Amino acid sequence: MSIYRSTIEQASRTPLFWMLVAMLVTFVSTRLVTRRIRAGGAGVKNWTIRGVHVHHQVFGVIAMLVSGVLEFDYRPGTAGSSALAAIFGMGASLTLDEFALWLYLDDVYWTSEGRKSIDAVFVAILITGLLLVGFTPLDLSGLQHELLAYLAAGLIFNLVMTVTCLLKGKPIAGLVGLLVPSVALVCAIRLAKPASQWAAWRYPAASGKRARAARRFDAAYEARWNRVRDLVGGKPN
Repeated sequence: MSIYRSTIEQASRTPLFWMLVAMLVTFVSTRLVTRRIRAGGAGVKNWTIRGVHVHHQVFGVIAMLVSGVLEFDYRPGTAGSSALAAIFGMGASLTLDEFALWLYLDDVYWTSEGRKSIDAVFVAILITGLLLVGFTPLDLSGLQHELLAYLAAGLIFNLVMTVTCLLKGKPIAGLVGLLVPSVALVCAIRLAKPASQWAAWRYPAASGKRARAARRFDAAYEARWNRVRDLVGGKPN
């Protein structure tokens, strides 16, 4: 623990640490409250104004805007930046917890489509954690000029691999691959999901790759991941 604390402090990542903590605490608290509301628990209910259900993403957007403006305008010291980062993390968690709602422009929170909100929060927490412990591929400090060309080529290659992952229907691996290039490379090489855009372009309906993809990403595969999502966020209707 002391090693991680030293790494965070030396790299001036204290605000990022509090942002991650706030994201985790807010996400867990939000899901506990929404599950109690869904179960009809006493003392909790959806907030409505004149018959309009005000979703918690509204407060998340406001928190991110306010904390971002204050950070950019005042540039406070470490303590102030940590406080604003925590507020931003809370806002990000509230907003991403309803990612599926603004993706589909519909109240799909407790439907199967609502599982995309869980994926979005997982990605945000994972990327924030990776940045916190030092995965910063865009850090150019200390590099010699002759290495910049190689670095640029590597970044472009990694970006291509990341986009390939996204096209193959693997957004989590693709976004993590931005920070961990080996993840993007492995993901880009492996089979695409049968419902992805890549499969539509490259896997004809009667091809062997289409059949292999269907076997690899079958209903049992989706069910395993859905059990993880439902354990965290609650089972959809």
